[in-house]
Amino acid sequence: MIKNSQPIGVFDSGYGGLTVLNELLKSLPEYDFIYLGDNARSPYGTRSYDVVYDYTLEAVEQLFSMGCELVILACNTASAKALRTIQQHDLPKINSNRRVLGVIRPSAEEVSKITKSKHIGVMGTVGTIRSNSYPLEIAKLFPDVVVVQEACPMWVPLVENNEIDTDGGRYFIKKNIDSLLAKDPLIDSIILGCTHYPLMQSEIKKMLPDHIQLISQGEIVARSLKDYLFRHPEMDVRCSKNSNCEFFTTEFVDSFEEKASRFLNIALKARHISY
Repeated sequence: MIKNSQPIGVFDSGYGGLTVLNELLKSLPEYDFIYLGDNARSPYGTRSYDVVYDYTLEAVEQLFSMGCELVILACNTASAKALRTIQQHDLPKINSNRRVLGVIRPSAEEVSKITKSKHIGVMGTVGTIRSNSYPLEIAKLFPDVVVVQEACPMWVPLVENNEIDTDGGRYFIKKNIDSLLAKDPLIDSIILGCTHYPLMQSEIKKMLPDHIQLISQGEIVARSLKDYLFRHPEMDVRCSKNSNCEFFTTEFVDSFEEKASRFLNIALKARHISY
């Protein structure tokens, strides 16, 4: 860690949050960031609420100990199952001046700008879909919008094993898309409710009718964070700005560096961390 650094923490259970980090680095290049991937315990998508909450809180506390004043849960499952409890129950005890933000609300806020039919699809992990976080959040903001969901349990393994454009990969992608559209033919927009999924966009688009738009989270979260820091100068001033980015993983460093480099299209160095 760089001395006196107060980076923005970006947490994910694995690699997907790197698609969010990639957009944050583009949108806020002057800021310092730490990316923490809990690869040793990934995936979170099939784990219980209690387990996801415990793991996420551990990661947040770790990032706080590394100097982060602000942490982004760049993981839909962690945002769905742990964010609210951490914000309401834990932060007042840990440090009421620090903040933890998620990726679901910024994505939900985009809905009204995109859909014309007011019928939205959401594709995500089993955990995110079962949480009903997207329908609940969208209903608060836009009660007249219909939300239909589809769990895609094979999509994260396809991304992490680089099998998106294989026959098997295309089979599972098409299967889930067809299932979602069969539930509601009026869908005109689909939220990619997992930060892994942007790496699948080209294949997904090939299987969608031209009128259906994809809502990808990286750019949305980056815009939302930039706006948040503008609206909260008291937090912005506490975030260091040296254009540094560090990477930590709870699993094998070599494997993380290889896969993470694919997500970011750059060579990078990571360090192992235990907490």
